Amino acid sequence: MINPIIYTECSIWYEKIEEIENLIAILEFDCKEIPREALFLAGKAFVRYRRRKGTKENVLPDFFIGAHAAVENYKLITRDKGRFSTYFPSVELIMPDH
Repeated sequence: MINPIIYTECSIWYEKIEEIENLIAILEFDCKEIPREALFLAGKAFVRYRRRKGTKENVLPDFFIGAHAAVENYKLITRDKGRFSTYFPSVELIMPDH
């Protein structure tokens, strides 16, 4: 399963929408919308991040992804253990080998 944020992040590597759509079909991914509860949770996590003096500007997509996994009880494949385990401790992380 992927969501629109992941779809967008993956799409930057392709010139045509048909290419990313073909990949999604081959991998048999389902693209699910992010529920409002997850959007709300992402906003709260982002506020906590800023209050902790987080300065990276490109983190909001990760908060959408982490909150979606938390609300829907999905496992999350990531290489960024720190942020996800800090702000979404209920999410089971799958850490691929580097």
